[in-house]
Amino acid sequence: MTSAHHVPVAIVGGGQAGLSVSWYLGRAGIEHVVLESHTPVHAWADNRWDNFTLVTPNWHCQLPGYPYAGSDPDGFMTRDEVVAWLADWLDTFTPPVRAHTRVTRLQNRPEGGFELTLQTSAGSETLTCESAVIATGGYPLPVIPSFAGSLDPAVVQIHSEQYRNPSQLPDGAVLVVGTGQSGTQIAEDLHLAGRQVHLAVGSAPRVARFYRGRDCMTWLAEMGVYDRPAQQYPGGKAAIEKTNHYVTGRDGGRDVDLRQFALDGMKLYGTLADGRDSTLHFDPNLRAALNAADSVYNSICSDIDAHIEREQISAPPATRYAPVWEPEAEPINVDLAAENVTSIVWAIGYRPDYRWIEASAFDGGGRPMQTRGITAVPGLSFIGLPWMHTWGSGRFLGIDRDASHIAATLISGHHESVLRLAVGH
Repeated sequence: MTSAHHVPVAIVGGGQAGLSVSWYLGRAGIEHVVLESHTPVHAWADNRWDNFTLVTPNWHCQLPGYPYAGSDPDGFMTRDEVVAWLADWLDTFTPPVRAHTRVTRLQNRPEGGFELTLQTSAGSETLTCESAVIATGGYPLPVIPSFAGSLDPAVVQIHSEQYRNPSQLPDGAVLVVGTGQSGTQIAEDLHLAGRQVHLAVGSAPRVARFYRGRDCMTWLAEMGVYDRPAQQYPGGKAAIEKTNHYVTGRDGGRDVDLRQFALDGMKLYGTLADGRDSTLHFDPNLRAALNAADSVYNSICSDIDAHIEREQISAPPATRYAPVWEPEAEPINVDLAAENVTSIVWAIGYRPDYRWIEASAFDGGGRPMQTRGITAVPGLSFIGLPWMHTWGSGRFLGIDRDASHIAATLISGHHESVLRLAVGH
């Protein structure tokens, strides 16, 4: 291991969140380094499927010094368009990125600050810093259920982050497990390609794409929903920890209606509970899950109606979603071989993994204990977490605001440190 070197601020993670903090620190003249295990913002190109689109309107894309300025603010960028937009942003400044540098350990130093163990192509080295910003994403580890290893080995299993297109999967039917944003959109991608899709639902709610003449997310932004601090959000912690509402930006944007999928031949089931060999066991909650998702859909429409009435906005008349399909029966046991299911796409989310951070900054579930990204551990902060401050946190819409706050805290601390040194304390 080589000798340690020092930098005032180390940012761990070179995605849009970490780079946004770097943008502000660079403008303030604060020496820092961005440590990225791959290449900057690589996940957009490497971890999204071919037909991926944003689910938020393009005007939500607002990074430091670089708001979306394209010709389609109400459209939805594709994966490749997002990659190009981020590359253009990176051309506007020069962040001090060390690519292909993985941080394998971060620990407190007795004299203050942190020591980081780095792994590079040249070997291991150490880095010390006064402040560390963790920008590795909210939940980096894909979740696969414990019984997955007990299933028939002839069935190909991948996580949603590995999915690229229908042709990568063997011929036959595909089971998609999970109805968050990734699960529903991958199910649709397979369905549109002519594959027989089986879909195991989860508890995710849904939202209308367009309502009363505008995108629902534009209405919600105007209503201040994305700016409301997490502590003030109705329903408390349980509400903000729920999966995001499913909808799609594909082909200009549209609703994701699982009932319509069923009418078109997709096979829907309740939540996947267990499995062994070629037999899967589902909870009998399909009807309840569909009803709950539709209830949220209509509730959001009601909130928008109230806003329109309150602000006396001229808009098309109010409507409500009415179910186009109801399950006649809810299968409990399904034989994969009998249904010709040859592959499974797990889209049941991710979990946190901060085991490499040796600091008392986490709750019993391994999640950072923070307020607007700032922890009780001096010098340790986070950026890019879902609901870190508001619903907009972790999204393009909220990154700039969150990064500005984190950077301002770091800059203030740096100036105080310089002042203490200057007066001899």
